[in-house]
Amino acid sequence: MREFGSYTLAVVTLIFAWQFAPRFLLLFRNYCFGSTGQSNNTTISFTSSSSSSSQQHRLSDVISDLDLKVLMNNLDETVHENEKWESVVDRRNDSLSYSVKCCKPKDGGPLKYLSTTIFNFCSCETLRDFYMDNFYRKEWDKTLIEHEQLQVDESNGTEVGRTIKKFPLLTPREYILAWRLWEGRDRTYYCYSKECDHPLAPRQKKYVRVGLFRSGWRIREVPGRNSCQIKMVHQEDAGLNVEMAKMVFAKGIWSYVCKMDNALRKYSAIKRIQLTSTFSAITFVQKVPHSLDSTGEMAAIAHPEVSEECNKRKLSRKPSKKLIANGLIIAGGVICLARGHTNFSAKVAMAYILSKLTKRREPSLH
Repeated sequence: MREFGSYTLAVVTLIFAWQFAPRFLLLFRNYCFGSTGQSNNTTISFTSSSSSSSQQHRLSDVISDLDLKVLMNNLDETVHENEKWESVVDRRNDSLSYSVKCCKPKDGGPLKYLSTTIFNFCSCETLRDFYMDNFYRKEWDKTLIEHEQLQVDESNGTEVGRTIKKFPLLTPREYILAWRLWEGRDRTYYCYSKECDHPLAPRQKKYVRVGLFRSGWRIREVPGRNSCQIKMVHQEDAGLNVEMAKMVFAKGIWSYVCKMDNALRKYSAIKRIQLTSTFSAITFVQKVPHSLDSTGEMAAIAHPEVSEECNKRKLSRKPSKKLIANGLIIAGGVICLARGHTNFSAKVAMAYILSKLTKRREPSLH
């Protein structure tokens, strides 16, 4: 009976420990290391799709329409007045054209790249699906080791994924990213991605977690051509030397773009069906808010001669300094001739000057 009682006590103790040990360990970890839900200003932690509604709301806040507005401003280059940009590559062939420039932000941080690529004989939807298809990317992009989808928020289309990339002679980099897709007028698409945390992707010593990643693009048709354009702004800190990364990028990016173009031409309808048959950011694509959706820039691109002519008219309406000076001389001359105290020789000289000025102004009036 004593042995039975001791066994019973041992079993009860094990059951008790089994039930309460996880909670005790969680409290102990939070006490020693802080809550796992806390993060810095650049990352947001959230849970899987089986979490509560309050935690799901946090996922919805990872990427907002404000991020879209900032992306639009960067793509339209309305915030680049105080930034010094340097051309990196400008190449083209019969299939595509590619240009990219970079700048070093004044507030520090990694280099910022702004690229424009035009793919001939390609639709916006095909290019959109091609860029969003990370599983197909594994087939042609040999730097991509692994990719998995972690979560999709059906309320606003935010998707989260984990990607592993390899670099020569370096530890593979791990990207935990969230991205979101918007559709605007005239089959225009925007996508914005940023770094985040996720409980399904704990840190691993064999990878270097990328701590800063901000990237976004816009896809739209090129007016008057069977082509479409993707313009991208990109900034990331993968723990590489800035100058070394810039040199490697400049040497290899054109070859990479050509390889991407070859993969795009092979992107079949079957691949697109496989992509759209699963839940992703494409499934829950959002509409660009009306306050942000504008076609003004598209009109300027479609009719550049009209825009240039308008600028010329605006400039012609502004009086030049020389014209103002001549007008003052003419006014002073008229006053001088009207007064009777000036001698005859002075009046003759002033009349001659006035006649010359009026002759010079006649051609500019026509």
